Amino acid sequence: MIRAEMSPHGTPLTFPLLSHASADAVFAHRQGRVLTVRDFLQDVSHVAAQLPDRSHVLNACTDRYHFAVGLAAAILRRQVSLLPPSHNPEMVRQMREIHPQVYCLSEAPPVAVDLPLCLFSLPADEGASPSARDGEPVVIPAIQASQVIACVFTSGSTGRPTEHVKHWGALVRNVQAEARRLGVSAASGHCLVGTVPPQHMYGLESTVLVAWQSGAAMVAERPFYPADISATLSALPSPKVLVTTPFHLRTWLAESAEVPIVELIVSATAPLSTQLAQEAEARCGGVLLEVYGSTETGQLATRRSARSLEWLSFEGLRLAERDGQTWVSGGHVEAPLALNDVLELCEGDASAVRFILHGRSADMVNIAGKRTSLAYLNLQLNAIPGVVDGAFLWPEADAADSQGSVKRLAALVVAPELDAPRVMAALRQRIDPAFMPRPLHFVQALPRNATGKLPHAAILALAERLNAGIPTSSTSAP
Repeated sequence: MIRAEMSPHGTPLTFPLLSHASADAVFAHRQGRVLTVRDFLQDVSHVAAQLPDRSHVLNACTDRYHFAVGLAAAILRRQVSLLPPSHNPEMVRQMREIHPQVYCLSEAPPVAVDLPLCLFSLPADEGASPSARDGEPVVIPAIQASQVIACVFTSGSTGRPTEHVKHWGALVRNVQAEARRLGVSAASGHCLVGTVPPQHMYGLESTVLVAWQSGAAMVAERPFYPADISATLSALPSPKVLVTTPFHLRTWLAESAEVPIVELIVSATAPLSTQLAQEAEARCGGVLLEVYGSTETGQLATRRSARSLEWLSFEGLRLAERDGQTWVSGGHVEAPLALNDVLELCEGDASAVRFILHGRSADMVNIAGKRTSLAYLNLQLNAIPGVVDGAFLWPEADAADSQGSVKRLAALVVAPELDAPRVMAALRQRIDPAFMPRPLHFVQALPRNATGKLPHAAILALAERLNAGIPTSSTSAP
């Protein structure tokens, strides 16, 4: 194993690309084949030689192993991988405006992005025998901790992407802390299956980089439909990790009569209800850990949602209240950052901080002197038996109209077997009357993205069409 190169002051100058113990260690499972560290590094070298001489790359590979090869090849060529929330034409145009040298990397056409395209293929995909590569020397590259390997974009209030630079050293320290918390290591032999794409921060950290830096094996496929999730998990050796979202998890459990044993489930991107966490643990026979973090900070804490509301921060992180906000520093966080969430700090120990998360600052709702969060309301709505999906939203308007009436929340719900009176009756048992939605829209589906999140602009646009009476294959209740 290659260890980090240290400065005279004990600060890491480099971290190895991979932490696997040998060239013959299992690196990935792909289409029924086992790929070793040797296979991966030789594929990386093969693709790195094909990359154009440009500074930034949009990695559009749909296969997680291909994505990992492209990411590593870009790192070796000192190219920065751009990770936008979507690949729609406007987002691509804005990225090209910010980074004119960006190109698109993919393993197969067509790619619907307006960028110069680099297509690659791997020797094994062309029919080359993996055994022909046995015995070749393998060197795990050492990467400078200060090297920028990725830029993650979030959409600000203006709609223009906000860029967050990610250094190799900070990312490595973050996913190493995650691996320790999850109990994932080369010795444990876990296989990592993800329902989320690797092009987003959560997928990058928890299905790609955590495998690189723990010695675990990643799985190339990204199953989406419930039957595919079960089939992918069933085909793998134990122990297994399912990296998913509350939306994907709820759908998988609801539509599967039986599910395979999964030793560890990891969930993020949205709050997870205690009820869903308990069902997942009971049916899968393993442990579910929820991850808390943000694009700006990376992953910060976990909790076992079936048993506790409290989060436990990763070791080395410090949380402190200042100027009405919670600030995080230490650990992998390179400079103190103010969190955009409302946290209630609890008593902790010397190595970690415990806290309760009340929701995003921007999602806090105050009606008639009563306060809650959209996250809490969404949890209550989705906990109603028969609700497949649902979300509250805060209308984009003044707090009161011209007559001075109080602004009301709205909600969208997917519940084919329910009607409005039954949903509203169930909500009255769960939330304060001040937060009851007016109107409540019934829809066939919510506009979730690939990570299970609900983009604010998309759900607001859907609600506006419903309010305007524009047909959307949906029904509404006043």
